[in-house]
Amino acid sequence: MDSLKFESNSIKQTALSLASTMVGVILVIAFRHFEGAGMTNSLAGFMLGMFLLLIGISGFIFRGKQTIVVDIGMRRIVVEDTNHFRAKRRLIPFSDIVSTGIGYLGKKSNFVTFYYINLKLKSGEEYPLFSPGHFFDGGSDRSVMESRRQRLEEYIKQYDGEATKHV
Repeated sequence: MDSLKFESNSIKQTALSLASTMVGVILVIAFRHFEGAGMTNSLAGFMLGMFLLLIGISGFIFRGKQTIVVDIGMRRIVVEDTNHFRAKRRLIPFSDIVSTGIGYLGKKSNFVTFYYINLKLKSGEEYPLFSPGHFFDGGSDRSVMESRRQRLEEYIKQYDGEATKHV
């Protein structure tokens, strides 16, 4: 096995963008008749609708796909972000990874939690793999992310062992 490949789910991104847009349109239409000089419930509903509409439209326009390739043979992680306007590629050599951990976004109390692998790099930067906004399969299951993190740790340790053999 020379590499592991993971792709984000752009269909879920599109669905969330469309849902946000639809709720925004509904709120804007429902609360379009606000009156008075101060903050009213109607104005708040209208502004929330505008905010959701803006998020939905921008999410739809800038939706894209993220591909993560753990290249075991080349001892690196390749992260490619593509959307309608640009393609960005990031190479992370195993030798630049100091440690890994599990991060999460959300609240456990409302049962909406997304997990990701957090890479700590030599430069001090923390880089999230499988970030929540891209909807990777298994992103809401901590055990899946922990399994991926442990496998990545094994590959990095293999690299460390092979690097010291060549010195």
